[in-house]
Amino acid sequence: MKLAVVVGSTRNGRQTDKVAKWVVNTATKNDISAELVDLLDYEMPFFDEAISPRYNPDRKPHDKVQVWLEKIKDFDAYVFVTPEYNHSITAVLKNALDYLTNEFYRKPTAVVSHGTVGGARAATDLKEILSECQSVVIPKSAQLFNVGMTNAVDDDGNLSEELEANPYGPKSQLETMLKELVWYSNALSAAR
Repeated sequence: MKLAVVVGSTRNGRQTDKVAKWVVNTATKNDISAELVDLLDYEMPFFDEAISPRYNPDRKPHDKVQVWLEKIKDFDAYVFVTPEYNHSITAVLKNALDYLTNEFYRKPTAVVSHGTVGGARAATDLKEILSECQSVVIPKSAQLFNVGMTNAVDDDGNLSEELEANPYGPKSQLETMLKELVWYSNALSAAR
């Protein structure tokens, strides 16, 4: 399985990139080929296409958008790492998703969220959006609760010793979610 781990925030001082590195590190330790895909590297204009990508056979996306589409289409599965902003996902993540549809068709996606209440409201919103983008959203997810994010995961994507040692904490959630994602990826790949 070729996994994209998408960083869902681009703001200064973000913590989401560290959480995404933790997901990549954990996936790699579990024999999953994972790649960090940072929205900071894809400066796309606000979505303004006259017709939804799903219904536009003559679509001619902006050059910067085409780079994003080409990057994202080659993966077998996706993990979106999102903070919670005002009880939802970031504008930059929503914008990036508005450009996608066929790239996700019958491929599994999962959500890792962080923030107050573990980013649960953002995760709920994101799962609905991903479903409408034609992906298969798996039920398992992982959350990092507002535990002082600067100390929860270091710059290299290593979980704090305290959280690492918790048998019911985020490490266990993430490993369970990744196993489920592999299962869905294998099943959907065979069916496609």
